[in-house]
Amino acid sequence: MNEPSVLDFVKAKLMPWKYKIEELDKEQVSNSSVSLEVNEIIQSPDIENVEKVEFLTYWKKKFSDWPWYFLLSIFFAIIGQMLLEPPNQKKSLASIFYIFSALMLVFSIIRKDPVYSRFPESIKKELKTDLSKYANIALFFSFVFLLIAFFAFKVTGLSDLRFNSVNVFFWTISLALFCFAVFDAEEVFALKIKLKEIVKFKNISIIINPWSILIFFVVCIVLFFRFFRLDMVLGEMFSDHAEKLLDVYDVLNGDYHVFFIRNTGREFFQFYLTAFVAQLFNTGLSFMSLKIGTALAGFFTLPFIYKLGKEIANRWVGLIAFFLAGISYWGNLISRVGLRFPLYPLFAAPALYYLIRGLRQKRRNDFIYSGIAIGLGLHGYSPTRFLPFVILAGFILFWLHIRNKGYRFNTVFGLTMIVIISFIIFLPLFKFTLINPEAVSYRALTRLGTTERAFSEPIFNIFSRNVLNAGTMFFISNGNTWVHSIPFRPALDFISAAFYFIGSIFVVIRYIKLRNWEDVFLLLSVPLLMMPSILSLAFPEENPSLNRTSGAIIPVFIIAAIGFEGIFHRLIESTKTKIYKFAIISFAILLLAVSMFNNYDLVFNQFKNQFLRNAWNSSQIGEVIKGFSESIGDADNAFVVPTAHWVDTRLVGIVAGYPTRDFALWPEQFAETLSIEDQKLFILKTENLDALNLLQEMYPDYSLYNYDSGREGKDFLIFSVPAKIAPSQ
Repeated sequence: MNEPSVLDFVKAKLMPWKYKIEELDKEQVSNSSVSLEVNEIIQSPDIENVEKVEFLTYWKKKFSDWPWYFLLSIFFAIIGQMLLEPPNQKKSLASIFYIFSALMLVFSIIRKDPVYSRFPESIKKELKTDLSKYANIALFFSFVFLLIAFFAFKVTGLSDLRFNSVNVFFWTISLALFCFAVFDAEEVFALKIKLKEIVKFKNISIIINPWSILIFFVVCIVLFFRFFRLDMVLGEMFSDHAEKLLDVYDVLNGDYHVFFIRNTGREFFQFYLTAFVAQLFNTGLSFMSLKIGTALAGFFTLPFIYKLGKEIANRWVGLIAFFLAGISYWGNLISRVGLRFPLYPLFAAPALYYLIRGLRQKRRNDFIYSGIAIGLGLHGYSPTRFLPFVILAGFILFWLHIRNKGYRFNTVFGLTMIVIISFIIFLPLFKFTLINPEAVSYRALTRLGTTERAFSEPIFNIFSRNVLNAGTMFFISNGNTWVHSIPFRPALDFISAAFYFIGSIFVVIRYIKLRNWEDVFLLLSVPLLMMPSILSLAFPEENPSLNRTSGAIIPVFIIAAIGFEGIFHRLIESTKTKIYKFAIISFAILLLAVSMFNNYDLVFNQFKNQFLRNAWNSSQIGEVIKGFSESIGDADNAFVVPTAHWVDTRLVGIVAGYPTRDFALWPEQFAETLSIEDQKLFILKTENLDALNLLQEMYPDYSLYNYDSGREGKDFLIFSVPAKIAPSQ
């Protein structure tokens, strides 16, 4: 056996990158003569020079192998976005930092970093187009019942359509028969086998592992963000809510409209959802019923964002996208307003997920689910009308990237299924559109065309600027609408925006390297889903807005998650020691925590305070009238004196518990109250001195109180007249 010399031992200790030896015997190492010899060798000038050169070479190689450029890209992007935080946005300086961030990612291409080749490709198999032996019969009767349903939706009143037991029966049977005809039963058989195994062994195993614990923790955080202080954010209703609740009142009283024409026309989904929530949670006809419904819609969008991120990339991308979208200021506000805004992403998310999974995995049933989501979405929020064009773009991109003609032909079958299923579900609104096209298209045409206002300049100029403004809303300004956003601030917090920028470049690079159609579709779907806002050509000041662009929440946060997961996976993978891995993981968690606290401040502090400063306190007036009617007076003898730019008196009635009562009483109507002998209550704006003087003349015996609202400029006057006091003549 050849034992290493002392010189070999010293070289191995000083230059482990070059020399390796077995560990010397402890007695040999401890020998004093050997120790002396070692010291002499270490002091040799030749060895010192070799050590310095080899030391520098070793650490230079080690540093060059570590992806430090990704860390710099993060820092540059975050600093750049922080410079765009209001009120003093430094756009020029921010663009420089963003350029540096992009250059670091370009450098990673030069270094041939493997991070861009990690995600799975599409499954190479054909889509099954063969149907069951009963399919032709089912398809025949499906179209027959569809035709019957078309005529069963009869016009009532002034160009109105309503649901009834007959037309709903034929409508749903038509849909069920078509789905049965094209359904792939193999998935059902697989599910049936699993259920049989569960029944056979009579047990259900629940696996608790670190991943499931992490999911539980993330879901709890998101639930907190979406439902915490729902009563206070938003804290007041505005006129749109009065219109919505009056429509819900119609539903609760048996008026089952297909399209609600109040307030320039609205699709039916939210009103039936709110009526269901009002009865399920016993919240009645209230602002809370509206908010619970839309908050639930916003929350149930998130699982499909997770599933889509997992399908395109991996489960970590899905979970990070779920988290970032769940805590986001953007997603939170549109879900808390109580209007139809979150219905756009609610149906766009499953439509996109099942489309992409169906094309990637050639799953026929996924096209059925995608068609159902599109059809329901068309009854939700009008911007969803652009979703079919997004779906079509996905098919076109797939066809352009797939060389196999059989794949292309088979997916035409999938597109046909989507079109027919979505049309069957759309049928009631289609029938109403034929009867009253102006009501359905009015809102869209006033923005797209010149129905209300002429174009201020050439259309191409307006469109180009709208595209630019919408594309930069994530970094610069989300518009000027104070009721559902903080005006003129970015739509994303500075962490999410930075990683959306990085993720966008990641996806571009990945597409160049792998040519996966999903990557270009992910990028293209962002402007396509924002098109309902971009196409506001007659009112360009309304673009961008968080509501009409809300469908873009889906790809935006998946792209941000791709950037986040890609960088940190690479950093952790290239780090060998546990302490460095722990440091990198801690840094990733820190960034997510910063994003979380930033979004919390945006929603529950900045937006809440700004909204209450601008919104009128109709809830406080309603509570005063409610207290009056439940104590010393009667609601019939309570009045709100309207004035320009003040509370919507219908909202007062809703809060007071009289949803169909408008408490408005104009000064010229004061004389009508003289015959009332019971206690009377008048509420006035503090600046409405003319009306106050008139009441004082009519009722000399009165009490006047100034209600301290606790909000600047929102106090109001309570003018009380005691019962059985004869007014002066």
